Formats: sequence, C-alpha cells, structure tokens
Amino acid sequence: MTQAALRIGSTPAASQPDLAVIKSKIKTTWEDGDYASFAKYMEPGAIEILDRWNIAPGQRLLDVGCGSGQTAIPAARRGIHVTAIDIASNLITHARERARAEGLVVRLDEGDAEDLPYAGASFDVAITLIGAMFAPRPHKVAAEFARVLRPGGKLYMANWTPHGMPAQMFKCVAGYVPPPPGFIPPVLWGDEETVRQRLGRHFTDIQLTRKMYPQWHYSFTPSEIVEFFRTHFGPVKRAFETIDEAAQETLRQQLEHLYADSSETLNGILTITAGEYLEVIATRR
Repeated sequence: MTQAALRIGSTPAASQPDLAVIKSKIKTTWEDGDYASFAKYMEPGAIEILDRWNIAPGQRLLDVGCGSGQTAIPAARRGIHVTAIDIASNLITHARERARAEGLVVRLDEGDAEDLPYAGASFDVAITLIGAMFAPRPHKVAAEFARVLRPGGKLYMANWTPHGMPAQMFKCVAGYVPPPPGFIPPVLWGDEETVRQRLGRHFTDIQLTRKMYPQWHYSFTPSEIVEFFRTHFGPVKRAFETIDEAAQETLRQQLEHLYADSSETLNGILTITAGEYLEVIATRR
C-alpha cells in the first residue's frame, strides 16, 4: 500500500486536477439527494462511536465534515462546546434546524476542511466521522487539524478503509464515473501507514485501530437499499444520473450483490457487517 499511496500522492504537475472544479463537484455531490434522511440510518452508529471517544463536557470541540449533525448534535447534548463545519450548505441548514429544535447552542458553519475559518489553537478536540477524508488535499486537512488544535489537544477520526463495503461501493461507482486524473483516493485515510505519514509531523501517540461501523441497520432488502442509495445518497445518485440505461442496470446489479455480500438479515432487518473503518486517535504535539 505504501508505494502505491506515495505514487497517488505525488502527482506530476501536468496531471494535477483543477482544484476549483473538484471542490465544486464535491460540494454539489453532497448537496444532492437527501443526505439528512440517509444519515438517519447511520446516526445510531455515529453516537456509539462518539460514546467510545468519551469526550468530557466543557471541552471545545470542532466537528469537521459534520453532515446533518449526526455527531455534532449528540455532542452538544452532553455539554460539549461544539463548533461544526461542512462544505454542503443544505446540510448545515438542516443541522441548524435540529439544534434550534432542541434548544442547543452549536456553532454551525459552511466551509472547507482545507481552510478552516478558526484561529490557531482554538479547540481542545477535533473530530471527523467519515467527513474530512473526502477533501481532495489530505496534507492540507492534516495541517488544518494541527493548526486549530491546542498543544496536547486530541484528534479523533473514523475513516473508511480501502477494504470495506463503502470503499468497494465507491470503487464500483468510479468504474462508471471515473474521478479526475490525479485525484487522491479518500480511502487512503483508512490506510495505517498513510495516516502516520500525514499526521506524524504535528501529532504524537497516534493510535490506529480497524473497527466495524456499529448499528448500521435497514428494514430493506439489498435491492431496496440500492434504490434508497440511488435516491438519497449523492455520490450514488449522481453516478446513476450520468450513465445510460444499460449501464444503470449493470451498476444496480453490482451494488445489489455488494450490499447482499456485505450484510446479514435477521427478522427482516438487514445489518451491514462489512463497514470497516480506521479509528484514528492522536495528540497534538
């Protein structure tokens, strides 16, 4: 993995992607569909992961790539001082509505994980649950986490690994809608040696553990999950909209097989059992 990761991360200038185009596509992709509804099925697992991180009340926490608030809102309920940011404006709007409905004080900003609008050493803790890994320049993400954390502050990440079902789903979609030349695969944030290289300059005590995403349940069949993702999940929705009918049917079949092979069904409840992620816990030097 290491040599491949270095090759991907050292793109010749002639093949560098157009960053403005890349970021625009990322933003519109995550704003497409209905991610807030999609995330409801993953929020129980997000809360369990947050529980494991055991962040104390009163801590100043930054949630990067917060989506519709599936970790930011539960963290604020615990008395943590939460600031959260996401590139998708509609998801920030949704998270603000959730916070307002619960009477929670949460700062929610639309913005870029590579250019955080916060002063240095502003936070005790930074978290990202399947969020910042999708920013196109991982070295910028790592540097920004380091900049906004105080010395001794903690970084917690949950990143899909290259081997789990989500990575295989993105790989399947990329077979029909390839990423631009030079694009760095987000799942490299799920490779241990790559993470050590990215964080090692500014972080110490880097702990890396592979885990399975918890409590990922659907009352759907694999075929129905394909339609659910196709309707609600931006990356899959946009892939289907880009290809012709014959390719759509092939992609549908491939995804149905993938979801079936990556799950177990008991009493009508389908549970994703191959949602492998890399937990990253590190301390700011």
